[in-house]
Amino acid sequence: MQKFLVRDVMVPLERYATIHEDRLLIDAIDALEKAQKSFEESPYVHRAILVYDDNKKIVGKVTQWDVIKCLEPKYETFGDMRSTSLSGVSPMLIKSMMEKYSLWQVDLDVICSRVAGKKIKDVMYKPAEGEKIEADATLGEALHNFIIGHHQSLLVTKDSEIIGILRLVDVFKLICEKVKKYRI
Repeated sequence: MQKFLVRDVMVPLERYATIHEDRLLIDAIDALEKAQKSFEESPYVHRAILVYDDNKKIVGKVTQWDVIKCLEPKYETFGDMRSTSLSGVSPMLIKSMMEKYSLWQVDLDVICSRVAGKKIKDVMYKPAEGEKIEADATLGEALHNFIIGHHQSLLVTKDSEIIGILRLVDVFKLICEKVKKYRI
């Protein structure tokens, strides 16, 4: 049986979109668009940009969710909601939250003009240890992390250094290829 390791499926750091933490959000958007156009091997586009510091160490990432969330600064009052599940929450409760906190009341153009100059370090997300995986880990370990954490990607490490990113979409593509081999 062929045993896949994380390093066999990951996107190496040098082939993934990165940006310095002191750059502006508008620069991250430009970098993401550029990366989406140039990533030939996969029909699946980048959903995040990895963020590095002055020492060239990856310190975070900016996802599509982070960009959208920063448009409405009142979400900061809720804290980090990444691990919060809204399953079972009624549409009425969601609507009442919008009304109570006056969310999304400003014109979208005004909102976008306010955030274009935000620094990446003020928007980025700092992944927890559970969102990292060793390059030599098995694909089974990665799948377990994806399922338990509901992650779209995992940062890949070797000797505690981030060397790449494992995207759920690439793992899913590999699994689909394997399943199709057994078509009846």
